[in-house]
Amino acid sequence: MTAPRSLFFYGTLRYEPLLYAVVGRVVETRVAHLGDHAVLTAAGQSFPMLVPAAGERAEGLVVDGLTAAECARLDYYEGPYGYALTHVSVETDEGPVEAEVYIPAPGRWAQGAPWDFDAWCARIGPATARAAAEYMAGLGSVSVEDAAGRYPQMLARAVASLRAEASRAPSTLRHDGQGAEVDFAIRRRPHTNYFSVAMDDLRFPRFDGTMSAMVTREAFLMADAATVVPYDPVRDRVLLIEQYRYGVHMRGDPRPWCLEPVAGRIDPGETPEEAIRREAREEAGLELGALHSCGNTYPSPGAVSEFLFSYVGIADLPDAAAGFGGLASEQEDIRAHVIPFERLMELTRTGEAATTPLLMTAYWLAVNRASLA
Repeated sequence: MTAPRSLFFYGTLRYEPLLYAVVGRVVETRVAHLGDHAVLTAAGQSFPMLVPAAGERAEGLVVDGLTAAECARLDYYEGPYGYALTHVSVETDEGPVEAEVYIPAPGRWAQGAPWDFDAWCARIGPATARAAAEYMAGLGSVSVEDAAGRYPQMLARAVASLRAEASRAPSTLRHDGQGAEVDFAIRRRPHTNYFSVAMDDLRFPRFDGTMSAMVTREAFLMADAATVVPYDPVRDRVLLIEQYRYGVHMRGDPRPWCLEPVAGRIDPGETPEEAIRREAREEAGLELGALHSCGNTYPSPGAVSEFLFSYVGIADLPDAAAGFGGLASEQEDIRAHVIPFERLMELTRTGEAATTPLLMTAYWLAVNRASLA
């Protein structure tokens, strides 16, 4: 029988809800530190790394009594980042303790600024813990390599879920029932990749006060996204983007290139406004001015969890703003069109503009355009 092990956690796993999700049980922790080491951000990432640094002190927690199975769970979680265990001696209030600690393979990550644990907790700690629960469900069936590729969308979906829970949209007309009233009998996740598919057997409260019969429902679980139509009030013109859309092709549409607003997923740690400013730079090379909300919507609530934050963004749109863009790393092939406002309205009338966010934003602009001049 393998002896229980002690591990020292200096980074994200100091966040106890995350530690619980990964280990699979509540563990007792002891405050500890490792001398002559510093905790730095891995450059370009949100997580830290442990590096030798004379005179510095890495704060953390020690967990004793970890089983081989629990260490295997930790290895699975740390695996995508190239971290492996090494032995160290850390200081606790009771004296020195021999423990193991995860450090990255040499050269795997460049060193960044000192890591701020409290700031990380406030920014994405709860979302990371929620994403870890989905990630750990793949242990034994999903390789570390595949899990690593799926994790960013897991985290983005977790952020969306927490954002939804924090919503304060009123219920002045609609039923004020709570999701907790829905009775889930069987919950399944038959597919998890860029999207996750939920397939659940459930009963829901009916308007007459009774519960429905047991029904099976399926849904695509997706991250939140933001959209923007850049508008130049001086020239009275807008910018639209065009790109190939697989979903449109799979419906059987012979012309699967769509006219759309600039759009993109909201990355963990971003606000919708920050996300759409980033997307405008990536897709169209634009710096946006004032953002005007056109509404926040579920585009297909019967089977898709996606939630959209839609804007009109004030921008300078000379002829040169048209052209090609997108991130090569994401295989994006985007063409930007700069057109007069009246041409946008013509596209909505003929059906050539056929995506919901574009139509909604175009109609909002038609109503509010005079106030933006």
